[in-house]
Amino acid sequence: MKLHELKNVPGAVHRKKRVGCGEGGGRGKTSGRGGKGQTARSGGSIRPGFEGGQMPLYRKLPRRGFNNHNFRVAYATVNIGDLAKLDATITEINAGVLAKAGLVRDIDDSQLKILGDGELDRALKITAARFSASAKEKIEKAGGQAIVAAGTAPAAPAA
Repeated sequence: MKLHELKNVPGAVHRKKRVGCGEGGGRGKTSGRGGKGQTARSGGSIRPGFEGGQMPLYRKLPRRGFNNHNFRVAYATVNIGDLAKLDATITEINAGVLAKAGLVRDIDDSQLKILGDGELDRALKITAARFSASAKEKIEKAGGQAIVAAGTAPAAPAA
């Protein structure tokens, strides 16, 4: 049996329902689109929340409280195990090196966080915004340095 000899099982392929082909077809006249107007037209659709020009509910309701989502800092995360797989000639690692290696997108050091999953067998000098406790421990245990990128150190708690 060859690919060009394959055939569908009988009943597997159905005829497409012909829309707009007269009243006898069951989908004639307006073809299931209702009456006239925007939704009856080709490509016509109404975005979610639209109320026909009336002020939508989501704009009527007041916004209250604080939402940290607007002020968050999103970090690109990389595990120690991924760093161990990099070329052995690389001794200094930052976001640029990781972007070239394809481990993160093109970001700067202030958006990089190193996590501690995996093992590290050589000394590396790593610059990032944040390090998990286990990552920092493994880097230093291997004889490397975990350098916090300038201007990204968390603020000291008020006394």
